[in-house]
Amino acid sequence: MSKINKPPLSLSRLISFMSGKEGKIAVLVGTITDDIRAYEVPSIKVCALRFTKTARARIEKAGGECLTFDQLALRAPLGQNTLLLRGPKNSREAVKHFGPAPGVPHSHTKPYVRAKGRKFERARGKRNGRGYKA
Repeated sequence: MSKINKPPLSLSRLISFMSGKEGKIAVLVGTITDDIRAYEVPSIKVCALRFTKTARARIEKAGGECLTFDQLALRAPLGQNTLLLRGPKNSREAVKHFGPAPGVPHSHTKPYVRAKGRKFERARGKRNGRGYKA
């Protein structure tokens, strides 16, 4: 499976998705990452491809479980009491370059430039003092 289809999910987002779903196992094809904004981690069962060290430690310290997909297959062969989650796909750096051309008015598309200096994507067409402003 390609990397774009395995976006990471932060611990705080996982906690918000799992609130009110105590008996279920969260399943994520991707990485669970730690989030310092989450002060209290509830006891949750999570199955994911990968966990960061700190995320795994915090989940297990709270009395939760970090499962692999083979452990999940033995525990819930038909996917009973599981909740399938996925992280935000469009938060990748590459996605910021997609959309209308960077020079077009009201476009927030990030240009592919060597540097962020005065001469790069900031001269003609961007400012009245430099020829014209689009």
